[in-house]
Amino acid sequence: MTHPLTTQEPETGTAPVSGARQVWRRLRARKSALAAGAVLGLLVLLALAAPLLAALEGQDPNTYHDALVDSARGGVPFGDLGGISAEHWLGVEPGTGRDMFVRLLYGARVSLLVALGATLVQILIGVGLGLAAALGNRFVESTLSHVTDVMVAMPLLVFAIALMAVVPADFPRPVLLVIAIGLLQWGGMARLVRAQTLSLKKLDFVSAARLTGGSTWRVARRELLPSLAAPVITYAAVLLPTNIVLESSMSFLGVGVKAPTPSWGHMLSSATTWFRADPLYVLLPALMLFITTLAFTVLGDGVRAALDPREASRLGVGTKRRTARTSSARGAA
Repeated sequence: MTHPLTTQEPETGTAPVSGARQVWRRLRARKSALAAGAVLGLLVLLALAAPLLAALEGQDPNTYHDALVDSARGGVPFGDLGGISAEHWLGVEPGTGRDMFVRLLYGARVSLLVALGATLVQILIGVGLGLAAALGNRFVESTLSHVTDVMVAMPLLVFAIALMAVVPADFPRPVLLVIAIGLLQWGGMARLVRAQTLSLKKLDFVSAARLTGGSTWRVARRELLPSLAAPVITYAAVLLPTNIVLESSMSFLGVGVKAPTPSWGHMLSSATTWFRADPLYVLLPALMLFITTLAFTVLGDGVRAALDPREASRLGVGTKRRTARTSSARGAA
């Protein structure tokens, strides 16, 4: 039985390398993916250390500092660059005077929690229903396929607004966002798993496992799930930045995290009225959102290429073509 992730590739003068080590070696060769992983690791570390860093600065995310904003100008912070000082490292929030540095850190907690939680829910539901659709009888496959099509076409924002109206106001909004995004956005994962499983069912090692008397779910657990790991991990790496943007968009539109809980999307929503008087208040959460999304995208592309080295990087295709054209032009000259 041959598995694409466990095929050993002997090297000159060295022992055969295991599948996991092959993936790590390929990923380590991609400097952009390593840099993106380092950025995300730093971001996670900052989010986890938010209470410690807040205590080090001597601030907290919800304390108002009315003396730091100019009420005569509508609440614009005193000083340059949004009121940056030794006490407030990234300035203060217009209108309230709340510390921007601490609120950005706590906002990272919310964004990462919602993205990771929603992605986990999508994986669990999508993998389970995708396998059931591919391995079930015609009725099960038809029913689950139609349900998946409905979920893919379902407008998230409309149902999120309805869900927010029904759920009690004291229910934690980050948890509610995890449930809403996870339960309404698993259709893509289910489609992927179903398609991959239908392809794998035709391979010899799956047929051999069935001939040995293994039940359907035993074959799925021991043969299909390990083979599905690569596409599932790859797609999950795409879902993470998508879920971060979804959380920020929903908070921006007022159906996500509510004040006073810090959120990058909520900060951007309230910053729309201050972009002329205090541009830094808009740029900081937007920059954090951009960096996080870009880092997840680059890391996801690197993981996908490491798991499937036969497929070229999506992010590097244009660069490679330009490089090839430049080399050809220089050779012709």
